[in-house]
Amino acid sequence: MSILPYSTILYDEVNTISISSLIKSGNLQPNKNTSGTIFWNRYAQKASSVSFILNTYLNNPYLELNYLNNGKPIHYRVKLIFLKSNIGRGIVWYFICPKTGKRCRKLYGINAYFLHRSAFEGCMYKKQAQSKKDREFDKIFGDSFQANQLLDQIYKKNLKKTYKGRPTKKYLKLLNQLEFINNFSADKYEKLLGIKS
Repeated sequence: MSILPYSTILYDEVNTISISSLIKSGNLQPNKNTSGTIFWNRYAQKASSVSFILNTYLNNPYLELNYLNNGKPIHYRVKLIFLKSNIGRGIVWYFICPKTGKRCRKLYGINAYFLHRSAFEGCMYKKQAQSKKDREFDKIFGDSFQANQLLDQIYKKNLKKTYKGRPTKKYLKLLNQLEFINNFSADKYEKLLGIKS
């Protein structure tokens, strides 16, 4: 297992603001002005929060953020743009990073600001810091190693299992993971870990 320098920040572990979470919460809708608070939990406790104003009027859409960082008030706007969906239905929203000007669908909260990941130096994803063996282990087991977790996802009320009479990719992937776990023998496990019989 590779050891990271103490100061390395992992993108996977920082607070993020995503277009998908704003849509899911019902805040990101065309021609509206909404406000609210985004909360992040650590160990089932509310750890941090950001207040926001979301303006989606098409002449000047933006996300305005207000929060405290080490007791210092932070206040700025992130420009929003939208493009027509490539499947011809509706529109797709994007942030424009205030620092890099890059278009993105997720902002990372590092060093006091929420920006595109390329705005930060020395950060990486957890997988980038893993050894080849660790990556193989994660690829096989991942976060969904437990069969119970997979079953929960498969029987989730809002999981779309079929589209036009055919199984969806996500549904098939979950079924394949479940089948793999059920057929994973002890000798395969030992081989992966490099244990000699």
